Amino acid sequence: MKILLEFQVLRSPWSIQTLRRLFHQYHKTFTPLNFSYYEAIGRCDQEVPKYFNFASDVLDKWSQIEKERKGPSNPALWWINGKGDEVKWSFEELGFLSQKVANVLSGPCGLQRGDRVLVILPRIPEWWLLNVACMRTGVTIIPGTTQLTAQDICYRLLASKAQCIITTDVLAPAVDSVASKCQFLKTKLIVSESSRAEWLNFSALLQAAPAVHNCVKTKSRDPMAIYFTSGTTGSPKMVEHSYGSFGLGFFLCGRYWMNLTPSDIMWNMSDTAWVKAAIGGVFGPWFQGACVFVHAMPQFDPRAFLNTLCRYPVTTLCSAPTAYRMLVQHDLTRYAFKRLKHCLTGGEPLNPEVMAQWKSQTGLTIYEGYGQTEIGMICANMKGMKIKPGSLGKAAPPYDVQADPVKTASTIRGNFYITGDRGSMDEDGYIWFMGRSDDVIISSGYRIGPFEIESALIQHPAVVESAVVSSPDPIRGEVVKAFVVLSPSFKSQDPNKLACELQDHVKKVTAPYKYPRKIEFVQQLPKTIAGKIRRNELKNKEWGQI
Repeated sequence: MKILLEFQVLRSPWSIQTLRRLFHQYHKTFTPLNFSYYEAIGRCDQEVPKYFNFASDVLDKWSQIEKERKGPSNPALWWINGKGDEVKWSFEELGFLSQKVANVLSGPCGLQRGDRVLVILPRIPEWWLLNVACMRTGVTIIPGTTQLTAQDICYRLLASKAQCIITTDVLAPAVDSVASKCQFLKTKLIVSESSRAEWLNFSALLQAAPAVHNCVKTKSRDPMAIYFTSGTTGSPKMVEHSYGSFGLGFFLCGRYWMNLTPSDIMWNMSDTAWVKAAIGGVFGPWFQGACVFVHAMPQFDPRAFLNTLCRYPVTTLCSAPTAYRMLVQHDLTRYAFKRLKHCLTGGEPLNPEVMAQWKSQTGLTIYEGYGQTEIGMICANMKGMKIKPGSLGKAAPPYDVQADPVKTASTIRGNFYITGDRGSMDEDGYIWFMGRSDDVIISSGYRIGPFEIESALIQHPAVVESAVVSSPDPIRGEVVKAFVVLSPSFKSQDPNKLACELQDHVKKVTAPYKYPRKIEFVQQLPKTIAGKIRRNELKNKEWGQI
């Protein structure tokens, strides 16, 4: 029996000692562990040791193993930009360079253990170095998307009290325009070949930095990273993750969902600002000793994407459902993928028909996963499981995902975290996504809070009030739609021209990807007796539910 419900996730951490034991056993054999996924679950206990650091306990171990073994091996990081530039680092080189970056952070940047740094970088090698360097120094990293505006950056600097910001020359002017308002900001570090006044230069400092750094000893519950949510009923909120929750939480995710071994090459398409980048582009692959493959690709290009799979020996792919929807519109039989054997997706629900088209043209199954900024991976279709198209799979270790038909306004109930998503569980324990219980819009994998868009629209003189909801889209899954009540002086203007003007306005006020792709001008908005806008009514109308 399927019941409309809210997901619940039991918060019971894996034993770090258990995962360390599995990790060392895995390193010793260089082959898949000789027990099943379900047997692995039975080996967990509740004892959590005091200390853990992914940089020293995992990455440095792989570096040591590289030194001891003979013969060629996969690089730890393989980066290309599609223009002929390429970077390949072994685990030993990753360790060497990340130690130099750690000395940059703790030296010229003046950062100390516990300080926070906002890192806004595209898919460039320096982003991976900074992730590892922050672990080595005990500095908390706060990733941000390069689409942030000056206003977005200012809010994040103030909310997090970050002492340092690291970005490129593209966003440096935006930072400079708000820096005087951010009293906690002490250091600005630019990743650029050219210098900029009042900014430290990353390349110059890296070249001059010492090559040896002693990794700090961090507790498993010490803060390691902070991610900002999309913001649903207000401004984006901070979500803090520890060394234990991130570093060790994704060991089995990399092994049993990504199905990775040291001979694999993993390409994760996620933006560097999202938790998914950490799951599929740092911890999952590197826990298994696999190669992280990166294509700079600032905007998704289906043909460039497919050609990359044909040219490079990528074995494992993780991309948003939006990408798969765009790819299946091409004749995939014309492309001969070099080594691709395992496909993953997450961030939004995947249409079963798209999964079927991908399978029929490539012969490959897409394994869907479901997670959140606050938790990480919650449910997944693991390798070896029977796939039920449309299902999110089963609970991902170490979580016990259950169904509860009782709605709650709180996100914590006893030992359970309430996700705020609605779904059902069938008799086999498979989870089926049915929609958001809040108003968050998930478009092309980006989570967008309507409140921020409404706040941007109201700043335009033409807008009296607005309501923002999701609207179905065949490619992006859903897009932002704004219902707008106009000021009397603007009602006579050309609606198409005015809609474009409002879209451009939102792009300037907030991150461009958040702008409403659909705008409908209305005389009034549906409201409750108390005067609150009934967004569900507008949303249901958009989705044909009324």
